[in-house]
Amino acid sequence: MIRSELIQKLSDENPHLYQRDVERIVNAVFEEIIEAMASGNRVELRGFGAFSVKQRDARTGRNPRTGESVAVEEKHVPFFKAGKLLRDRLNGDA
Repeated sequence: MIRSELIQKLSDENPHLYQRDVERIVNAVFEEIIEAMASGNRVELRGFGAFSVKQRDARTGRNPRTGESVAVEEKHVPFFKAGKLLRDRLNGDA
């Protein structure tokens, strides 16, 4: 599902809300998650999962085409850990 499909589904399920308002809500939620993660905070949505940021140390990598050594800088990457309810629903336990 992409963002526009999510907005459309929420609009269809809530006919008392304008689609532009639903779009603002969805964008605000995503923006808050992004801002929290950019600040180094963890975002937990009970029953769904937790978003966090993991740090990958600098290392020496290899160019797969030439085999040449390449310096890879330290970086921060987003990480998602699914919650128990989500895992159970995916595995048909709920």
